[in-house]
Amino acid sequence: MGSLSGKNAVVTGSTSGIGLAYARAFAAAGANVVINGFGSAEDIEKERAKIEADFGVKAIYSPADMTKPAEIAGMIALGEKTFGSVDVLVNNAGIQFVSPIEEFPPEKWDQIIAINLSSAFHAIRAAVPGMKKKGWGRIINTASAHSLVASPFKSAYVSAKHGIAGLTKTVALEVATHKITCNCISPGYVWTPLVEKQIPDTMKARNLTREQVINDVLLDAQPTKEFVTSEQVAALALFLCSDDAAQITGTNLSIDGGWTAE
Repeated sequence: MGSLSGKNAVVTGSTSGIGLAYARAFAAAGANVVINGFGSAEDIEKERAKIEADFGVKAIYSPADMTKPAEIAGMIALGEKTFGSVDVLVNNAGIQFVSPIEEFPPEKWDQIIAINLSSAFHAIRAAVPGMKKKGWGRIINTASAHSLVASPFKSAYVSAKHGIAGLTKTVALEVATHKITCNCISPGYVWTPLVEKQIPDTMKARNLTREQVINDVLLDAQPTKEFVTSEQVAALALFLCSDDAAQITGTNLSIDGGWTAE
């Protein structure tokens, strides 16, 4: 029996990267999972079926668009209807855009705030009533080292992640007597498609080569000089779902190779 046997998890932005690592870690611990995110139908189905085959749990896919509140509520409802409850919610969906503020497209600001911050509010709002009814719940938000410190040219992302840290604390206080915890995890640079994708923009914004961006920008901030792995982030999330972590709530847990120690 896994530690999450009989529990059900919803993970947003879980078709690749950190989100997929969360979904697979929960499934390995016995939870049924709702995955969500963008990608080709074929790739998503492959990952969904692989979760079921590897771990003997049920996995379903929600195509909910994280900029649409009604679809986000529908995703939580789908989890509750299919599995009977949503016990674990991980708000992980996120996008990035790198640009000086005076050139930053307003529509990109709106999109990043919607996906990286507002979607977490809408999902939590929809999931909390069921968790309260059951008397147990775990809410985990993927924040970032950028919830604690800033980098230039990432105004929307840094604002959204600082917002996630505040939302996490507020929700934790509201649900504290219902055996529900709410925490955020703040990874440093994790080698994911999202990080890989921002390299060309950073090359352009800072006039650097690919190698310079990796060594002098990305890993410059991490004293360990190593990328965090998705699996390490997922392992921390799994611990937060355990009974041992019942008194950890309202916190922002860094997993950033020492970045925010400086």
